[in-house]
Amino acid sequence: RCVTDPSIPANEGCFRPVTVVAPKGTIVNAQPPSAVAGGNVETSQRIVDVALKAFSQVAPERVCAACQGTMNNLTIGGIHPMTGQYFAYYETIAGGFGARQKKDGIDGIHSHMTNTMNTPIEALEAAYPFRVRSYMLAEGTGGNGRFRGGMGVIRDIELLNDNSIVTLFGDRQTNNPWGLKGGLDGQGGQYRLIRGNTKPATLRSKCVVRTRYGDVVSIRTPGGGGYGNPGRPSMKYQNG
Repeated sequence: RCVTDPSIPANEGCFRPVTVVAPKGTIVNAQPPSAVAGGNVETSQRIVDVALKAFSQVAPERVCAACQGTMNNLTIGGIHPMTGQYFAYYETIAGGFGARQKKDGIDGIHSHMTNTMNTPIEALEAAYPFRVRSYMLAEGTGGNGRFRGGMGVIRDIELLNDNSIVTLFGDRQTNNPWGLKGGLDGQGGQYRLIRGNTKPATLRSKCVVRTRYGDVVSIRTPGGGGYGNPGRPSMKYQNG
């Protein structure tokens, strides 16, 4: 519906022309005893990208460039030093939306799959042994084009307890969000662990890390792809 007429109410006629082929044993139709995780938050993003890229071959004016393509799942568990009780925290972190035929991509927003809130820093720090060191747009992460892809964000969280278990589950760090109609790709994401004065360690897109007091988990999310020839920008922006 999003590439035909989004005003049409969802009905059987919209889906009747669509045939889903999902062979058993593939990533989209795993069979026991395969271990699975993240289907709704990560695999679904790849399916949307494939579908929109296919539609872009016939109706590019109705399709956006690739969005950040991940939900940057972050979970942290440990013992709260003030209460002695176990805690568990889970959030997903926004990124850049892909540019469209007549509009820049949106900065710092979830795309395709969400249903999570943007947790206020004050509430986060009041409930958990964390300190948010940075939370801002990641400038330059959106792909250039006649219309620019949306920017990702930077979110740095300092751990104020020992022996937390941090799990990161994301994507789009080596295969960047694609541009469309000559637009450039958005910049991929990056996860890092900053420990004291040592050189920050780059983390894999899917990893588990045990942290110490004062460690900082730094997350930079991907930007969206650009749309159209970057040599012909629709507007020129000037800082200030």
